[in-house]
Amino acid sequence: MTTRDRYIIENRGEALGVVTEQSSSEEKFQNVTLRPILKLQNDLFVDVFKNYISKHKNDFYSYSNEKKLQFIDNSIQKDIKFRNSLKGMVIGLFTINEYQDYIKNSSKLNKRMMNMLIERLKSNILLFDTQQAS
Repeated sequence: MTTRDRYIIENRGEALGVVTEQSSSEEKFQNVTLRPILKLQNDLFVDVFKNYISKHKNDFYSYSNEKKLQFIDNSIQKDIKFRNSLKGMVIGLFTINEYQDYIKNSSKLNKRMMNMLIERLKSNILLFDTQQAS
C-alpha cells in the first residue's frame, strides 16, 4: 500500500453501514468507500452547492422547501458538468485499489454515489438558507 493510500484510509474514517458476507460488491464499496468519503467531504459539498446556487439560481432562496429539494435533484441529475465535478471530489479520495474496483462497475457505482450525495445535500437544506443571510 502506498503512502497516499494509507493516508487516505486513515483520514477518511471507518466504514459506515453494515457489510456482511452476503453484501454485494456494490454495497460493500458503498459502505466502505463512498459513505466515509461523502461524510468527510460534506462541508465542501455544501459550499460547492452554495456557489452553484449563486451562479445559476439566485432566486433559490425564495423557493418553497419542496422546490428547493427538486432543484437539488435536477441540478445534479441534469447538469452533467456539475455532476462530473462532484464525482471528481469523491473519486479523488479513492485509493488505487478502490479506483480499480470502481472502473469495473462505474455506472452502477456512479448512480449510488450521486443518489447518496443528493440525499446528503437535501438533508443539509437548512445550511443553504444561511447563505442568504451572509
